[in-house]
Amino acid sequence: MWNYAQLWTGIAKADPKRPAQIFGDLTYSWGEFHQRSNALAVDMTKAGLSHQSKVALYLYNCPEYLEGTFGAWLGGYVPVNTNYRYGPEEILYLFDNSDAEAVIFHAVFTDLIEQVRNRLPLVKRWYMVADESGNALPSWAVDYTSVVSQVHDDLVPSTPLSGDDMLFLYTGGTTGMPKGVMWRQEDLLSVLGRGGNAVLQVAPGESVEELIARITPGDKGTIALIACPLMHGTGQFSAFITLAMGGCVLTMPNRNFDPAKLWETVEKDSVNSIVIVGQAFAGPLLESLDANPGKWNLSSVVQMGSSGVMWSQENKEGLLEHIPQMFITDSFGSSEAVGMGGSVAAKGVPAKTAQFALGPNCVVFTEEGTRVIPGSGERGLVAVGGAIPMGYYKDEVKSAQTFRIFEGLRWTVPGDWAEVNADGTLHLLGRGSVCINTGGEKVFPEEVEECVKTHVSVRDAVAVGIPDKRFGETICAVVEAEPGHEPDLGTLSDHVKSRLAAYKAPRNVVVVSTIGRAPNGKVDYKRLKKHAMDTLGVSE
Repeated sequence: MWNYAQLWTGIAKADPKRPAQIFGDLTYSWGEFHQRSNALAVDMTKAGLSHQSKVALYLYNCPEYLEGTFGAWLGGYVPVNTNYRYGPEEILYLFDNSDAEAVIFHAVFTDLIEQVRNRLPLVKRWYMVADESGNALPSWAVDYTSVVSQVHDDLVPSTPLSGDDMLFLYTGGTTGMPKGVMWRQEDLLSVLGRGGNAVLQVAPGESVEELIARITPGDKGTIALIACPLMHGTGQFSAFITLAMGGCVLTMPNRNFDPAKLWETVEKDSVNSIVIVGQAFAGPLLESLDANPGKWNLSSVVQMGSSGVMWSQENKEGLLEHIPQMFITDSFGSSEAVGMGGSVAAKGVPAKTAQFALGPNCVVFTEEGTRVIPGSGERGLVAVGGAIPMGYYKDEVKSAQTFRIFEGLRWTVPGDWAEVNADGTLHLLGRGSVCINTGGEKVFPEEVEECVKTHVSVRDAVAVGIPDKRFGETICAVVEAEPGHEPDLGTLSDHVKSRLAAYKAPRNVVVVSTIGRAPNGKVDYKRLKKHAMDTLGVSE
């Protein structure tokens, strides 16, 4: 049986003193990681949570995030990621849709929670994690630190832990409103390598017991700096991979990305692996190194990895000039489909942008369900088989659209179009939908459009993605103005931010005489995107 709670508990018992998490000047050992998580599980059980109750993690990167995950799993509960950039209505939707019964939140979100708390009757316990905001503990919450400081005997859940215990990973905009991807722990451990790491030459384990037996007391283990948010799949899954090997996850206290601070941390803590999300991180990291050649000792770094967004060949080559001993891993996947493809770059052996080797369980199918022949130039939908999610929580319609049957087998088909090159590699073309991927955040255009159209100056609007070297894409609002009005970027951006997450606000506005909708109300996104790019002087 593959179960994270059992694996991590076994590692903690095998070597309780080895570091599990680093956060600024704080270091938590594996023993402390287990003790604090177990105390949380005990308290949630006392609060009335039952088998597979949902636990929402509304936190910035911090040790409490992974403690909340571990604690949920120890109790037989389901961790639920929460996008901390969401506005009140989005948070309400997510907590309600996930049936959250416990919420662990940073103090800075207290005021926002106050706006929606009374509409969430299922929540039995609110845990506040103190932060630099200085917000006082509200009467309806309990102090997280007081709870996890307690020492309890190991919790024995009323329902035994199993590989069927779940994790919910809520997606961004590609599915419309966020949907909870339901991962069984056994399947998740399988797709994340079962305690192995090819770059670090660590083989997958045959069982939880074998992985625990690999732990040598006194060893430090791999140190992975997770620079991207733990609330997203790339950060979260990378942390799970590290911890499954008995390693240590390092997160940084600063809320805004600071490349120089990251390199200082790599040197100070002898980091082995760095996890980012594409060009939005990699661009500033390279600029920092170029501006300060040789300033930091980066000899400990053996791997830098990213997943889910574009990462240019030129940037990879530049980073390898500064850190020639490391491997760069670039994975193509999503919340629903892990292991679709990947590339590895090393000094002198760069990987081309958007070119990936197909994963072992990955196939490209035509819409008719036949396999795309390598080198044919035919386009198809990328599909992943094997260990895949159970579906989307409480959404049978969308589940049926994404989790499909080809060749008599069940596949995840998230909507990515690709060609298969003659050598068998994957040439990614993009989503069939008009989803905008900005800095790793997936934004559904219709949500932005509907918000923009509520402004008094706007008659009609369309949101399109404009190519951007740092963020991959940025949002441009193509706007048809109401007579007598002149919509401007600042006003419309503030309007969107007042209702939606800030990253969904447009960074450019292009005013047109008419959106030019067809009689059925549909929009020619391709035409409007080209017009916006031409107006802004942007090329592909």
